[in-house]
Amino acid sequence: MKPVPLPERALKLGRNLVVADLHLGYEVAMAREGFYLPRVFHEVVGRLKGVIEGEKPKRLIIDGDLKHSFVPEWREREELKAFVDEVSPLVDELVLVRGNHDVGTLWLRELGVEVVDELELGGWKLVHGHKLVEGERFIIGHEHPAVRLRDEVGALVKVSAFLMSDELVVLPAFSPWAYGNDVLREIVSPFLRAYDVSRARVLVPLEGEVLDFGELERLSRVLRKLNSANL
Repeated sequence: MKPVPLPERALKLGRNLVVADLHLGYEVAMAREGFYLPRVFHEVVGRLKGVIEGEKPKRLIIDGDLKHSFVPEWREREELKAFVDEVSPLVDELVLVRGNHDVGTLWLRELGVEVVDELELGGWKLVHGHKLVEGERFIIGHEHPAVRLRDEVGALVKVSAFLMSDELVVLPAFSPWAYGNDVLREIVSPFLRAYDVSRARVLVPLEGEVLDFGELERLSRVLRKLNSANL
């Protein structure tokens, strides 16, 4: 199967739709630390339902970090159940590939969700990407890849991105709060540090299309030159 990146920060793989890093409940965790953010549950679910209705996949795969808090929050079960209730009627199967944030999620099996640590599909191994595993071709999340670009007035903006090569696909975070790690500056995932991602293509989902910014290493060189010229 050939992975197809979508403008909605999702990946199409045959009759499967793959998203990663929804981090439901992030606002509650931030409130506990004194940072108050608008709740975006309905925005996340609405966006996801829109992609499902447009692509009509047979299976929806959450490639890790469906939820945010490592410690179960007081309304976590309610929110996760509401998520399943909204999404599961639109697909034949709902699968959670557990990420490092997905502690205490095995009870989702009672709702018909398949909960696994990895999934083989069409010649690809889907894992979240927070730890190394054996295999040849991977689809992962976890890194929240992003790049900083200059807009038309010269201001720096950070945008989410896919990283894609013949052996590896790194998904952007689906959560609107996951602003992302600038992969032009550093790679934080231990999984990605074990692989050469310099030749991976940087694909930016923006305004209804996916823009190809070329290979990561080349883009990094070009932007360094541009930034030096602007100093």
